[in-house]
Amino acid sequence: MVSTALVGFFWSTRSQWVSDMRLWKAVGDAAYVLLLAALAVGPLSKLVPAFRPLLRWRRQIGIWFALVATLHSVLIFNGWTQWSLRRFLGYEFIPQLGREARLEPGFGLANIIGTVALLLALVLAATSSDLALRRLGRPAWSWLHRLAQTVLVLSLLHGGYFLFIHYTVSFHKAPLPDLDWFRVPFLIAGLTVVAIQAWVFVRSTERGDAMGVRA
Repeated sequence: MVSTALVGFFWSTRSQWVSDMRLWKAVGDAAYVLLLAALAVGPLSKLVPAFRPLLRWRRQIGIWFALVATLHSVLIFNGWTQWSLRRFLGYEFIPQLGREARLEPGFGLANIIGTVALLLALVLAATSSDLALRRLGRPAWSWLHRLAQTVLVLSLLHGGYFLFIHYTVSFHKAPLPDLDWFRVPFLIAGLTVVAIQAWVFVRSTERGDAMGVRA
């Protein structure tokens, strides 16, 4: 329900985009919000006790992030790159040249980064259960799920490219799309989650040092 509502919200805010691009952007943005929510619940619960009841939903939010991100990728592969590896890497046929050329090198790199983030997210979703915790053991399970931070960094790079670089004056198709309204909120939200995590880490380190001194 929440995932559908997020997609509907982002869809409603981009009426100027063509329908297929409007859909995969809405799905991608919804996945990003779910990722931020999954990563923010833990640190916020340590800072604000009122957030602690949300901890029981953290796994479900993370799993839904992986599912929505998968849908985003399928839409991209089917609609934009048309299941072509060369198009996925940014190659297009240029009639004026009579051959394929890679006009925007960052496009392929951003897609690779997004794919790596998705694969890691699927691994995390597949192991987000008590059974996986028992099978792997807590140390291995905890190490594996720290990769969620890597997913966040990769998502920031992937989304940041398309929001701040791809659809700019270097975009070779006309007309040039309007700047996406989600550019600034995307960056602020991601950096805010990183800042909250860093603040909680610093506080826990200070408490650990204090306990060590008293001991």
